[in-house]
Amino acid sequence: MTGDELVARLIAAVGEQRRESGVVVEAVYQPVGGAGGKVMPPTFPVVERGGSPYLLEERWVDGDRVGTVVIDQVPSQANRVEEALLAARDTGRLSVPIFEMVVDGLRLTSLQFPHRYADAYLRDSEVDGVRFDDSTAGKALRSVTTRDVRPLYAREPYSLLFGAWDSHRRGRWPRFARLYQSMMYGLDPIVGDRRSGRFDPLNLTGGVDNKDKADTDWRFLPEGQKAKGGRLSEIGHGRIAPNPAHGGVTVREVRRSAWISFAGLERLRFGEVSEEDAGLARAALAALALVGDRLAFGRPSLSLRSGCELTRITETVAFEVAGGEKEPVEVSVRDAVAAFVQLRAQAGAAGVPMADDVVAVTPIRQLREAMVYARTQAVPDSEE
Repeated sequence: MTGDELVARLIAAVGEQRRESGVVVEAVYQPVGGAGGKVMPPTFPVVERGGSPYLLEERWVDGDRVGTVVIDQVPSQANRVEEALLAARDTGRLSVPIFEMVVDGLRLTSLQFPHRYADAYLRDSEVDGVRFDDSTAGKALRSVTTRDVRPLYAREPYSLLFGAWDSHRRGRWPRFARLYQSMMYGLDPIVGDRRSGRFDPLNLTGGVDNKDKADTDWRFLPEGQKAKGGRLSEIGHGRIAPNPAHGGVTVREVRRSAWISFAGLERLRFGEVSEEDAGLARAALAALALVGDRLAFGRPSLSLRSGCELTRITETVAFEVAGGEKEPVEVSVRDAVAAFVQLRAQAGAAGVPMADDVVAVTPIRQLREAMVYARTQAVPDSEE
């Protein structure tokens, strides 16, 4: 499907006489190296699920009730799409708007802020010395309503695609449900077992006078010498005996299921803009979601996390129509980008523009202090 053909199909799919319910993506994966290989799902506190660190659930698969394990949740998949969009922007493949904060070489953008347009990083920042909410860009975002989403469409369309809600500011702010969703799960999981420890080539023993001095001037204490400091292992030396650790799973196969909701797009309102022109903006959003999906997942393999490398076996991209029938299409990244660029231009010409520039924001003093502390003094994340 060429970019022009995709443009025409998306415009029709979000129109008044639409027959499509959405764009769906269905894919099957297996571990790199072959079926039966172990994969590492995401882990969570075990107290919630009777001892398993994994999200285990039953679901209907091809008409059968099947045990499954979550391989990647919806928010995580959205983050992967955002990461892919940012990478495409950074490499010049795609022009989309972002807010950008750079502090001492650390860069954060609105494609990384957890709460998107409503994020505390934006709230606690300034634009040209003006608190964000009082800046021109901030005031525009704060003016968004469910009856007029143009401020988000123009400057933060990802909040519309992946969902956003301002839960940090006082007052009742509009909630925007996600228009794009993707998740991955494994079928018939068999939970594995594993032990995790640390090998020291010299098997150092003894203690330290003060484990809090690990980065500076700690003093070695031989074995048997009483001390209140701690063991060498607490500052990264010595051996740690193997302990039980989450052991991953083997699954029959991994599936990815994704969709772009045309019913959700239909609910977006664009102020006084005509329905025909609003349709162009809705189609542009659908194209942008498709761009993100193809960038993130239209690849022969995925690397979700350590121990979770997956090879794509099959994939179908299709328009789903009333009745549940799926009409497969071939959509490359180039086709999706071409369609997005054309639809955005048409929507802009019709009075619904989307920016493509960068708005630089700087953290207020307190946020900067917290960021510096996190980078230089905070306790490291625990090892698995």
